[in-house]
Amino acid sequence: MSEPVTILVDADACPVKEEVYRVAARHKAHVRVVSNSPFRVPVNERVKRVMVSDGFDAADDWIAENATPSTVVITADILLAERCLKTGATVLRHDGKSFDAASIGSAIATRAIMEDLRAGMDGVGGGPPPFSKADRSNFLQALDRVLVRMGRV
Repeated sequence: MSEPVTILVDADACPVKEEVYRVAARHKAHVRVVSNSPFRVPVNERVKRVMVSDGFDAADDWIAENATPSTVVITADILLAERCLKTGATVLRHDGKSFDAASIGSAIATRAIMEDLRAGMDGVGGGPPPFSKADRSNFLQALDRVLVRMGRV
């Protein structure tokens, strides 16, 4: 029997945890909510909270070390996405867009450019646009498609 699909959630800044629980239940996938601060998770034998130390990148390290080809990683962290892709995991952003071998290089380059621009702007902020209902809907559809593709119906 093949390994069950496990969804690893980079939880500290994840706006779609409830959606993950819903889709995972429908597909009977396991969920690991990884963070360095406590989160409530549903009472369900397939959903577990993983508390890591508050060390720098502790949650990222745990996720990367536990990512496999039967894992879906939910994160907006580009460098974590790259680490997980190297293990064969599927990686989705909170807006439903996926990171893959073809897109990760340009995402890393863009991240570096934006970091350099912000560093030279003396406190001028920015950041991603607000999370929208369309992003939430796109995420739900993308996660469902991934789990169907992985053969977990």
